[in-house]
Amino acid sequence: MYKALILIALWMGVVLVSQAQSIRIGTFNVSMEASNYLPKNHQPTGAELFERLASGQHQQIRNIAEIIQRVRPDIILLNEFDYTADDAQGVRAFIKNYLAFSQHGADPIDYPYHYTAPVNTGVPSGIDLNHDGSSAENGGDTFAFGLYPGQYGMVILSRFPIETAQIRTFQHFLWKDMPNGLIDSIKNDDGEDWYSAQAQSVFRLSSKSHWDVPVKINGNIIHVLASHPTPPVFDGPENRNGKRNHDEIRFWVDYISGSPKADYIYDDKGVSGGISSEEFIILGDLNASIEEGDADKDGIQALLSHEAMNVSAIPTSKGASLHTKNNAYAATHTAFWRMRADYVLPSTKLGEVIDSGVFWPAPQDFQYRLIKDRQSSSDHRLVWIDVELESGHK
Repeated sequence: MYKALILIALWMGVVLVSQAQSIRIGTFNVSMEASNYLPKNHQPTGAELFERLASGQHQQIRNIAEIIQRVRPDIILLNEFDYTADDAQGVRAFIKNYLAFSQHGADPIDYPYHYTAPVNTGVPSGIDLNHDGSSAENGGDTFAFGLYPGQYGMVILSRFPIETAQIRTFQHFLWKDMPNGLIDSIKNDDGEDWYSAQAQSVFRLSSKSHWDVPVKINGNIIHVLASHPTPPVFDGPENRNGKRNHDEIRFWVDYISGSPKADYIYDDKGVSGGISSEEFIILGDLNASIEEGDADKDGIQALLSHEAMNVSAIPTSKGASLHTKNNAYAATHTAFWRMRADYVLPSTKLGEVIDSGVFWPAPQDFQYRLIKDRQSSSDHRLVWIDVELESGHK
């Protein structure tokens, strides 16, 4: 979806033509991971999503596809979409078997371009990370919680070409290599480091991954910065998940700050340094809010207050307001469990934000069936903004 605005100016007898276009960019934690399709306490194999993608008939997935069809983002990040190296079973199956068909009267939508890559969830570390006396606990001793490799993965869908040769990923970046990182402040009850020297030598910062994915839009290059930091809970008094969430968000603060602040960062190809452009957008379920929740608020505050970020438009919905009445922040909530967790954050140089929203229909709306409970689609909502890109950005 985009519109072209033609501006004609006369100067010294020459006609100058410039163009601007509006694109819609979104993020959606779709909860399309294997355990979502099983009864509670059942062990997933990791194939559950792909079996349902092949059929094209799973109602919860059809509802997720319909939400995307109704919002119609030009670029969208999907969090919690299980990773597979076989795109034909994963992202392409979702596009082909769900998005390409009208869901409940909504127009089909096509995404000719997509990106996905491995994540750290469910990948064994070989070290006792949770201090239970074993180094082989499924989930507890993996680089990030996951019952199989690829659980809670990520996918980017795009109507515009992705510059695949220029993508940077940071799956293997070690937490210990972040200067003044909070890993050093995580302690046992006896005051000793929670993560041993051996653990720190292999432990990765990103609970899924951090991606810098350049997208080309009619000659313009914008960088999609995608991630899904760990929830700052499900740990103990040492607060290892809370501190990891903080530093996963801090990673982007440093990355967009340039040299010297970003000099310590290295990607999975060994290239050092931060972003090379001022035109970017940060997407994802960041699991943090400056007003509510259990996160260390300094992390998300540093990102939202960064001089490079445009935070003038906060997406809202009427449905969220009604879901949590008498809550001053309710309209900004993006998750059923009542918090702003999901973000679409453009840089100030990307362009003017002309509209934004959260897909959260009110109970009287006929689309309410798509989000009425956990089984309808996801416990998160699709968040989007419309940004007007000026021609000439590279």
